[in-house]
Amino acid sequence: MRVDAALLSGQRMRLYNTLTRREEAFAPAVEGTVRMYTCGLTVYARGHIGNFRTFVCIDVLRRTLKSLLGYTVRQVVNFTDVDDRTIAGAKKAGVDLRSYTDQYIAAFREDAQALGLEEVEEMPRATDEPNLRAMADLIAALDRAGHTYRSDGSVYFKIGTWPSYGRLARLDREGMKLGARVDADNYTKEDARDFVLWKATKDGEPSWDFVDPPGRPGWHLECSAMALRLLGAPPIDIHTGGIDLIFPHHENEIAQSEAATGKPFARFWVHVEHLMVDDQKMAKSLGNTYTIPEVVARGYRPSAVRFVLLSAHYRKPLNFSWDSLLQAEAALNRLTDCLARVDAVTVPGSHPDVAARVEEGRRAFVDAMQDDLNTSAALAALFELVHALNSAIDAGRLGTEDAPAVRAAFDEFDRVLGVLCLRRAEDAQAPVAVEEIERLIEERHGARRRRDFSAADRIRNELAERGVLLEDSAAGTRWKRK
Repeated sequence: MRVDAALLSGQRMRLYNTLTRREEAFAPAVEGTVRMYTCGLTVYARGHIGNFRTFVCIDVLRRTLKSLLGYTVRQVVNFTDVDDRTIAGAKKAGVDLRSYTDQYIAAFREDAQALGLEEVEEMPRATDEPNLRAMADLIAALDRAGHTYRSDGSVYFKIGTWPSYGRLARLDREGMKLGARVDADNYTKEDARDFVLWKATKDGEPSWDFVDPPGRPGWHLECSAMALRLLGAPPIDIHTGGIDLIFPHHENEIAQSEAATGKPFARFWVHVEHLMVDDQKMAKSLGNTYTIPEVVARGYRPSAVRFVLLSAHYRKPLNFSWDSLLQAEAALNRLTDCLARVDAVTVPGSHPDVAARVEEGRRAFVDAMQDDLNTSAALAALFELVHALNSAIDAGRLGTEDAPAVRAAFDEFDRVLGVLCLRRAEDAQAPVAVEEIERLIEERHGARRRRDFSAADRIRNELAERGVLLEDSAAGTRWKRK
């Protein structure tokens, strides 16, 4: 069942727009469909959980737009598979660029599935021919409008021809080095100057002849071209990414896109703050990153990682620690245990106070998500409901006729958060075959009926050693992964 957010709160969703530096009521430009672009990985290495904080938060935004607001979402998440770093990595590995980047694209898809990210409508890579042709068309439009020049075989964007350059990043135009140019794909705010659109061919580097002279695209050009090709006429509704992309990447995207089309590029810019480790940004360059396989190798589950990554508001830095994963495990266990208790209720009847408390929790959850994706407040509302339900069960004030409304509410929550379904999928991949677990549970029941408690304990302990915990209740025995 879909929640009608307008009925629940009487308000539109509000999103913080980096472009205006304020929260604004959001609705798509074209009724019913949200067009959203997310800057994906530069695939020169496996993505780390700092990268995935952005992708998890944007996945929650996508789910909110769909499940709470009822919109259709058309989303593009790209792969930057040609830039300075991918070329250097392929050269060092002694393989061609496509083979080098393929492995990291495959790793991203694997990690995205492990973290429960919904599949998006388009996942283009920059070197796909339709995208390269779109880049060439964009350069041609910029040429015609007088925003480019050629030097040493490369094509540059002249920021001096674009008076609004710097408004996203709040740059000081007086301090810009107009007329100077930069060829690197990554640079600092102090290097605001003409940026490269198309790079001259170098020995040993990939080259395409869609632009004269032949060469390869600059990083910034790629995203503009893919967004405009796949999402249609600007402005698109939402452009998203990590906060570190505001400058230079997103600033340059705006300049080249708007200079080429004469229209605003994106209506809303949504940026996710850094994931921190010991109060430092998690980054490959700092050597303080963890990948999903590395976290799993330490005994933690991807559902706990997802929970941690959405536990704080997306616009606030989040400090990662191994203790935070332990706390996430405890929170998820509390959640699943509460739902198991609801399922185990056998007392008939319904209670108006339970129904009222469930509805109160639903309203608080929706209000929090419509308030600029306030996941921390949404989770607080969810666990307040868990506390109330546990208290009702303890007092015998929750009956079998109350249970369907409780389950429906938590299903609604999870269509946005995506943690319960992920936990259930993990549990379905038990370390012991489900048939064997059920057989051993029956053997244990038989041992207990015979009062052979040592045999019953041996079965419980053996399953625990194999990663399966048994929990007994009045309703029977349930198992869960350790």
